Order: sequence, then structure tokens, then C-alpha cells
Amino acid sequence: MIPRLKERYQEQVVPALRNEYSYKNIMQVPRLEKIVVNVSLKEGTSNIKVLETAGEELGRITGQKAMLRRARRSIANFKLREGMPVGTKVTLRGDNMWFFLDRLITVAIPRIRDFRGLNGKAFDGRGSYSMGLTEQIIFPEIDYDKVERITGMNITIVTTANTDAEGRSLLKQLGMPFRD
Repeated sequence: MIPRLKERYQEQVVPALRNEYSYKNIMQVPRLEKIVVNVSLKEGTSNIKVLETAGEELGRITGQKAMLRRARRSIANFKLREGMPVGTKVTLRGDNMWFFLDRLITVAIPRIRDFRGLNGKAFDGRGSYSMGLTEQIIFPEIDYDKVERITGMNITIVTTANTDAEGRSLLKQLGMPFRD
């Protein structure tokens, strides 16, 4: 089964981007490379159970097992030692990435309270887009009654675009609701 957003990308977005930027080769058209979903919790250093439940919720949302992230270096001001658990992350590629992005755009983002559009300036200079969510309960996979703690998450959409304008065009064509 081909994800419907991937099908839309191939049938509508690729021709539109080829016309807009006049690419000579179809391989020049920007595409999605991966989506990284990250949850970092300060309390994870002292209580690993908090990170385990966050990882389980992240696994339910993405459909893939979350990986425990540990601190790479010690930071005295944060009372953080190298090797302490600080968060969980999932890297999505292939069909899982397309299914997640489709659910994010069509189901989760419209459920955000007081939503007025995503910030269109959150690109990194190379065409990748990052956004933050304050609540994991906007995803329908999470049962609100079983949530012990409301956690936020960072979502990074990595594209093969060379510039921010190309990345913005790609995501806008896919249906990302950017603020104008």
C-alpha cells in the first residue's frame, strides 16, 4: 500500500516544483529524506521511568520503537553527567515517514489549541524544517486518561532541498499549514 501523501508527492508536487524552479532533471526536485521526532525531559536524569513512558507514547505516535538518548558530555550548570539518560528519539524513513507526516498534517496539527499556522521561518538554511509541539495528546493514538504527564516534542523534517525557499515550497505543496 502506497502512502497517499507519497502518491500526491509523485503525481502533483514533483511536476509543480519542476515548473516553479525549472529543474532539468527529476532528481533535482527536493524530496523528504527523514523525520526525526525527539522528546527531552529534565526529570529523565533522576527518574528513568518518565523517559520510558515518554518512549512508549512516542512509539505509539510514530509506529516505531523509540531510542533512549544519553548525554554526550557533562554540563555542570545543568547537573548533567556524561552518559545520563536525557530523552528519547525516533528517526522515520520510507513509508513510516510518509504515514506520520500525513497524520501530522491532517489530524494532529488541526487539533492544536489556538492554532494560527506554523512559523514559516523555522528553516535551518539548508531546507530542513523544525517545529515544536507542546502536547503529545494532540495525536489520536494517545489516550488522554492514561497520560501521566504532558510532554512536548521536537519534530525535524529533513529534505534534500538546497535552500529554504525550495524546502518551504515542498512542504507547502505537501499541505503544511504555514502562517503567511
